[in-house]
Amino acid sequence: MDAKSAFLNGFIEEEVYVRQSPGFESAKFPDRVYKLRKALYGLKQAPRAWYARLKSFLLKSGFVMGSVDKTLFLLSRGSDTLIVQIYVDDIIFGGSSHALIKQGPEGTFVHQAKYTRDILKKFNMVDSKPMTTPMSTNTALDADEDGEAVDRKEFRGMIGSLLYLMATRPDIQFVVCLCARYQASPRTSHRQAVKRIFRYLKFTPELGLWYSSGSSLSLRGFSDANHAGCRIDRKSTFGTCQLLGISLVSWSSCKQASVSLSTTEAEYIAAASCCSQLLWMKATLSDFGLRFGRIPLLVDSTSAISVAKNPVLHSRTKHIDVKFHFLRDHYEKGDIDLVHVVTQNQLADIFTKPLEFGAFARLRGELGVLQVEGVDNALIKGEIESQWTGLIALLV
Repeated sequence: MDAKSAFLNGFIEEEVYVRQSPGFESAKFPDRVYKLRKALYGLKQAPRAWYARLKSFLLKSGFVMGSVDKTLFLLSRGSDTLIVQIYVDDIIFGGSSHALIKQGPEGTFVHQAKYTRDILKKFNMVDSKPMTTPMSTNTALDADEDGEAVDRKEFRGMIGSLLYLMATRPDIQFVVCLCARYQASPRTSHRQAVKRIFRYLKFTPELGLWYSSGSSLSLRGFSDANHAGCRIDRKSTFGTCQLLGISLVSWSSCKQASVSLSTTEAEYIAAASCCSQLLWMKATLSDFGLRFGRIPLLVDSTSAISVAKNPVLHSRTKHIDVKFHFLRDHYEKGDIDLVHVVTQNQLADIFTKPLEFGAFARLRGELGVLQVEGVDNALIKGEIESQWTGLIALLV
């Protein structure tokens, strides 16, 4: 639900004055200002004032605020729970009772097909040649200082549109984040890489995320890294994803803050980042009444797993920043379980580098990025679950 004119409903505690609106100045007192009684759009206090008023209303109505996520509110009635999640002026409702919230029998499909077509039209890519992947495995972007400069405003507009689309299209996460690094001084090669993404969207406008209602609520994470992948500073790119059962709920693709001396170090740092997200999700989901033991974190580097499980320092690992060793700490505490997974089944691989079509399409499907329109949902649900059989067997 979208709260209309939400920021106009907040009360402000500070004294705030504004100029008279152009065209509506007082003829008698043209130099006077107005003192605000309530918040206005553009006022930095407006979002907090709106949140404070909505929070007060929900708490008075019997809701309980989440212990970790302060935008989460829960109302219990016997064995049923009503969930309210706030994001600025958008409110999402959920619940355990069909009398409170109606849901589809097989699950939920989330997509942005119309938005995809709109941005293809906006950037004149409707008649472009479709591509099966968002980036060629032969493409290696760098600063390209000798290349021809392109319009920064247009380039940033294309990147911004794609960033919005990533909310339902994790399959373009890596390449969009990669291209976004060159917004300060975009060149022709960078624009061509972005256009390649749009050509891929032309090929797959109907893709979205499938969330099965029959999925289990077991939490697990995947992490992977591409050592020294950046051609400019040789920093590594790492990717992580977190799933509840077979449903993808969180994912990321980032360049590491420092240069890693080895693949082991890059993978270790990636696993630490994934561990951090898993611990936050574990704490947040506890407000929903979900409890987890050791959370599986699947890594395809046996050496990185050994570093986490072996507290002995040696020349190859003694320089690693202490903040990343909290991975080892939480392994020893029993919060996570580091599990080896073969590279072919490493779901986070799609967030670290461009892949050839076969591997890309397979991982995309296993993440639940599908085209559901016109297809039996039950068949799709069974297809994903069958793909997960081998991975789940690793965790039993």
